[in-house]
Amino acid sequence: MSSDMQVFKLPDLGEGLTEAELVNWLVAVGDEVRVDQPIAEVETAKSMVEVPSPYAGTVAELHGQAGETLDVGKPLISIARVGSAAAAPAVAAESAAPTAVSSGIEASPAVDAAAETYRTEEKAGSGNVLIGYGTPGGATGGRTRPRKASVAIVDRIAEAAAEPVMEPAVAGTRIPGKLSAVISPLVRKMARDHGVSLDGIEGSGASGLIMRRDVEAAISTPEAPAAPAVAPSKAEVPAAAEGSVDSRTGLAVSARTPVRGVRKAVAANMTRSRSEIPEATVWVDVDATALLDMRAELKKRSPHDTPGLLAFIARFVTAGLKRYPALNTRFETASDGSQEIVGFDGINLGFAAQTDRGLVVPSVRNAHELSARELDAEIRRLTAVAREGKATPTELGSGTFTLNNYGVFGVDGSAAIINYPEVAMLGVGRIIDKPWVVNGELAVRKVTELTLAFDHRVCDGETAAGFLRYVADAIENPGGALADM
Repeated sequence: MSSDMQVFKLPDLGEGLTEAELVNWLVAVGDEVRVDQPIAEVETAKSMVEVPSPYAGTVAELHGQAGETLDVGKPLISIARVGSAAAAPAVAAESAAPTAVSSGIEASPAVDAAAETYRTEEKAGSGNVLIGYGTPGGATGGRTRPRKASVAIVDRIAEAAAEPVMEPAVAGTRIPGKLSAVISPLVRKMARDHGVSLDGIEGSGASGLIMRRDVEAAISTPEAPAAPAVAPSKAEVPAAAEGSVDSRTGLAVSARTPVRGVRKAVAANMTRSRSEIPEATVWVDVDATALLDMRAELKKRSPHDTPGLLAFIARFVTAGLKRYPALNTRFETASDGSQEIVGFDGINLGFAAQTDRGLVVPSVRNAHELSARELDAEIRRLTAVAREGKATPTELGSGTFTLNNYGVFGVDGSAAIINYPEVAMLGVGRIIDKPWVVNGELAVRKVTELTLAFDHRVCDGETAAGFLRYVADAIENPGGALADM
């Protein structure tokens, strides 16, 4: 490889992730790029990520097309150094990719020098080059546009180069050809999943940006029927159509959905959890009336910042884990067969969040240091970024214990699968009216079920029951519990 050519390999995008789907190129062959300029959007099993360039120079080659799944460590983009022969326009013209976006930003020799001193090809693949967590603040050049502005993207560039240039909403960029400007990767995914062409949609957003409502309207409006096509001969019928009846059931196959993204990660994680962890489960019904009454009283005094019930339970969980630290560990087996239980000086509390892309588990870092009000704010923030597909790998892969509120789905309990490589998970069911004995008399109380799944390798039932009983007692007497925390 020429010394003038810098090859950036797809970096490690998070713990346990080995591949990512290339959603969209943000640059084209021939573009000038700066250090930290976003060059592509990729979707991992955990989130949508903008990948910035660790190099400055001219884009010489794009290794992959939109929709393709790329392996970590494989070439993503080749960038010629500024002023090198490889950066000549003739070379760029020969390799132009039809799905890319031109950035229209010029690089400077100072930026290129900064890139050379800061990055090497090996460093580029370390995973420390993702926007938001890794690039030093003092790097020359930095991002060339705000994060929110980096999402004006081309879904398809018309082949007719003679068509007029349209100015997208992003300042400083010019995109040749006919564009479908989309403000959100989730909007583009919605259109792709429903077979809607963005080229035929008039965007209602600023500067014609296509919004979620525009795609939803296109989905609800059926397209005009196409002209009838000539029936293909039997020789032209694809083999897949001939095998559309399932041999075991005799039923027609209605769909085949590739297992990838979040679903693939969940499948792998749950399979590993079930195969490696000898889990046990304990549960208890809890009278949550006092907790609901306490929160109602707080809401009267401070209606705008009263923590939610999950935040109070999270506070009780962190206090319980301090008393029963065995449940806040990790069980590791070395290559030589030796085993050890790894303890942590702190608690990163994960919580299950349902998103359009599937179930993810963001975690509140150092949750043991936060009050119920602070936990509530962080849970809300992480839920929002997870549903937007913008949670970082660190936010999604650093938990030490998981709290799962499956009561929001209207169920009482669950035999949960532990979120590997953690060793325990606490589930909270719905809160409903139930008959309950209070001071020897029957009463109607607000009752919920707590379920704890734990790895029997790290502790026995006494520890698990002690932790569960501690959290249950705190819910039943929240005032006294909070006073002791």
